[in-house]
Amino acid sequence: MRTAVLTEPGAIVVESRSVPEPAADEVLIELRSVGVCGSDTHYFDHGRIGDHVVTGPLVLGHESSGVIVAVGAEVDPARVGERVAIEPGVPCRQCEQCLAGRYNLCPDMVFHATPPVDGTLTEFVAHHHAFAYALPDEVSFDEGAMLEPLSVGIWACRRAGVAPGVRVLVTGAGPVGLLAAQVAKAFGASEVVVADVNAHRLSVARELGASETVDVSSTSLTDAYAGRSGPDVVLECSGHEGSTQAAITVAAPAARVVLIGMGGDTLGLPLGAVQNRELWVTGVFRYANTWHTAIDLVASGAVSLQPLVTGHFPLDETAAALTAARTDPTAIKSVIHPNRD
Repeated sequence: MRTAVLTEPGAIVVESRSVPEPAADEVLIELRSVGVCGSDTHYFDHGRIGDHVVTGPLVLGHESSGVIVAVGAEVDPARVGERVAIEPGVPCRQCEQCLAGRYNLCPDMVFHATPPVDGTLTEFVAHHHAFAYALPDEVSFDEGAMLEPLSVGIWACRRAGVAPGVRVLVTGAGPVGLLAAQVAKAFGASEVVVADVNAHRLSVARELGASETVDVSSTSLTDAYAGRSGPDVVLECSGHEGSTQAAITVAAPAARVVLIGMGGDTLGLPLGAVQNRELWVTGVFRYANTWHTAIDLVASGAVSLQPLVTGHFPLDETAAALTAARTDPTAIKSVIHPNRD
């Protein structure tokens, strides 16, 4: 099979590898769509994200969908031919965190494209059968791949307690921000404001149902919220320190602030606002038990994924897919198709 391999920062080589044999509890999946995540681009550029360091050849990609073409001895053979979305992390299912239902915090998690584990920018991958979810006919392969970033938005909204009547501010209109905004609306938020500096992405946010958008290159969040109640929930998706500080400053008393975007290793917080208004500030790490909800949101039309796909690439053009947003301000989500020329 053909596989796109990160051989060193900035270098992708497509090479031939053996098709894996599925273990007894695995399925073999022919990949159809693989979305490009910011983490993939970060590994491509820098060879590391925090403590996760690329020390040898690595296959990127973890937003994936495809077709089951073979199964291991313990898997129902009727699954062959099933269209599936892949949850890219397989936890141990035995540790304290897993048994508490927080399997996203499993210390022994095996997660696609997190060094040294290879990802899915390849033609076939073997994966645990329980983490390959059947897709209904109305959900495409591209949408199936995007269930992974959608799961981040779902997990963030759950952590934030988004519910009917809640006012939400989303800072950062990248793929996760646009998805989190849609999830917040689907969960019943009465107001969803999206802030960014990219006019095109803000226009997409409005098309996808945002109540209001704020171009913070020309209007501050303080001015945008002047004379009105601040948000009950802040979903910070930019990873930018200034954006985070500004959002906290306008948050309503007792608001929940969820840090989603990945920026620097440290962040200065306006502690006066946090303490005086008793704000609840937390992070999110991946997700747990979100895939069925994600599938239902897309199949029902409550969340729209296809407008976010702005580029399609064959495996040979992986490097171009990873860097598309550098030269195109309208680029949002690139999708690579390993089994399409």
